[in-house]
Amino acid sequence: MKAIQYYGPQDIKYEEVSIKPPEEGEVVVKIMSALTCGTDVKTFRRGHPVLIKQVPSGFGHEFAGIVDRVGKNVTNVKVGDRVVAANSAPCGHCFFCKREEYNLCENLDLLNGAYAQYITVPARIVQKNMLILPDKLSFDKAAFCEPLANVVHGVERTEIKAGQTVGIIGIGPIGLMFARLAKLKGAKVIAAGRNPIKLKAAEEFAHADEIVDLTKYPNPEKIFKEFTDERRGLDVAVECVGLPEIWERIFSCVRPGGTVHFFGGCKSGSTVTFDTTKMHYGDIKMMSVFHHTPKYFRMALDYIASGNVEVEKLITDTISLDKIEWAMHQHIDGKAIKFLVKPWQ
Repeated sequence: MKAIQYYGPQDIKYEEVSIKPPEEGEVVVKIMSALTCGTDVKTFRRGHPVLIKQVPSGFGHEFAGIVDRVGKNVTNVKVGDRVVAANSAPCGHCFFCKREEYNLCENLDLLNGAYAQYITVPARIVQKNMLILPDKLSFDKAAFCEPLANVVHGVERTEIKAGQTVGIIGIGPIGLMFARLAKLKGAKVIAAGRNPIKLKAAEEFAHADEIVDLTKYPNPEKIFKEFTDERRGLDVAVECVGLPEIWERIFSCVRPGGTVHFFGGCKSGSTVTFDTTKMHYGDIKMMSVFHHTPKYFRMALDYIASGNVEVEKLITDTISLDKIEWAMHQHIDGKAIKFLVKPWQ
């Protein structure tokens, strides 16, 4: 098959590679649609200690397709089924799984290889995180299940409620999806960013109530408060950038009694400083959510199938496999939200 192989930072190749035959419990999926992802862009730029454990490695992790082959004892899907699969699944037996904290599973192996014509899905993912698509749902939309599942997890754990004012800094695809789900919860949403493509999507996809161009209003603390009740600050402040300095600034945007959600992951070893007086005497809840679980993966599929989250509006363009490196640079240059990858064109 044709596939993108990852050899190291700034080093990926479009190659002919063998398709791994399915072992017991495994499934080979013919990939019909895949998506580029901010995590893949970070991996391309500087590597990834968790996502890439050896090289060469498959690359990409958001996809949907058709079951092409099945290993022994696969009972939940069959050849010809239209499916979507997550990039991980919990073991169900470790310390965290026993406490139903499945996203923290100690044996959470991450699946790569979506930038290819076929992908062999491990047995655990087949069993716990491979879903059959509704008949009318396209592969293009279904491929958004994995990134949306992370956001569903974040929104549910944040307990966003109708009538709250939610501010989001960082409107890449994750921030945009967070804004959209917050709107569906009935919140007033303020989205702040710098990129004109993403600011437009904040209006057309997320339907944010207020959109702040930080190139014109570089003081998010002030502008966020102007849009809140009595200018007291946000009920919920969400950071979707992953920079320590933005973590610190978003903290100052929330009102006493509010919640700060640090959703963007920072570089390993990063540290931040907060005003402990404001945190303690302001009764501020600080939280962060990582990854997804089978429950939230299923909820993501339901959101997409319902039509309430029009994920197709986040697609900048459609590309073939041999354009992946070009797409990575387009992301780095701020010229895209997500590319739809068609391995067979």
